Amino acid sequence: MSDIIMKYLWLAVFLIIWCVVHSAMISVHFTDYVKSKFGRKFRFYRLFFNVVAAASLTPLGLYAYSMQSQPIFHWEGYLRICQIIMLVIVVLLFFAGARHYSILQLLGIRQLKEGILYNVLNEHTELDTTGILGVIRHPWYAAVIVLIWARSLDASAILVNVIFTGYLVIGSFLEEQKLILEFGEKYREYQRKVSMFVPYKWLKKGADNDGDLYQAGP
Repeated sequence: MSDIIMKYLWLAVFLIIWCVVHSAMISVHFTDYVKSKFGRKFRFYRLFFNVVAAASLTPLGLYAYSMQSQPIFHWEGYLRICQIIMLVIVVLLFFAGARHYSILQLLGIRQLKEGILYNVLNEHTELDTTGILGVIRHPWYAAVIVLIWARSLDASAILVNVIFTGYLVIGSFLEEQKLILEFGEKYREYQRKVSMFVPYKWLKKGADNDGDLYQAGP
């Protein structure tokens, strides 16, 4: 087996390990265990989790960058318009999501003050289904998926994108299991009416009744 194939295999293995460890560290069972062991100090956990995730992902990113080769796919000619549209979608999804999510909570700063691990990222720790969240359930994850594919693609980029796309999809399902535990049937109803990443349910509803966004509750 050639050296370059071995490098791709090692990259895939390391990325998958990172994804598995990253998911395990934020799982309900693991966080409940950490909370039981550290008590009030648990408020530092989200910040610790983010630091570890970033520190461990950096060398993998550098390793993938060192393997860059001749691009297999370029966004050229008319395809450049598609790339620009994708990047506009990324920006819109990010800012639309930022109107509902708490950046301080995502970073772990809010937990330092309150000492609680929230399963939702909004300011009020309640199920928010307004705005973009009435169109798709995971606007930031969708933005990341679109962003990583909106670039020239060589073999290493395709490998990284496939793994991270799968990770984000699986991670979304795992995250929603926690949300179901927190909100029960209310969240299941939200799942039935709002799509995860692609707003086909919203578009279908728009064709049926003028595109009103799903709103949970009264």
